[in-house]
Amino acid sequence: MEVLGEDVMKKIMGSLDARSLARSLLIRIMREDLCDHSWDFHFTEAAPAYWKNLDPYWGGSGSPMHRYFHADGSQTADPDDKVWGGHECTYTIVTSIVGDGKIRENYVRINRWPRLAVSRRDDWGWEMSNVIFAYSSVPDAHKDSGTGPMF
Repeated sequence: MEVLGEDVMKKIMGSLDARSLARSLLIRIMREDLCDHSWDFHFTEAAPAYWKNLDPYWGGSGSPMHRYFHADGSQTADPDDKVWGGHECTYTIVTSIVGDGKIRENYVRINRWPRLAVSRRDDWGWEMSNVIFAYSSVPDAHKDSGTGPMF
């Protein structure tokens, strides 16, 4: 409390929601977590130039591309997405747990692409990435099960 001052810390602590704090500590992504958010999507630096040239993230033009995960295991994109070809896209969440109940690995695989490593951001959102592309959940603190604190 000394760093920010007692009054500032009391205000911050008073606005924390215990449920959202508990969710922020989860490291295992579930289907509900994927489906509950829209996701920013971009190619990584290692991706082929063809794909990066279509990506507003690298061109600095336009809004980021978005992806949407659905409960039936499918994934879609915005209608005007230059990268999305309307192809069938499915995802699987893989979790392996060792004997003492600890998670050994938790990742998402889309089609036959390299698996996506899953991590949490400082704002409690999700990130998933591999050598070719990256996803980042869009903060949605206004929702009951949303990520990120409300400021």
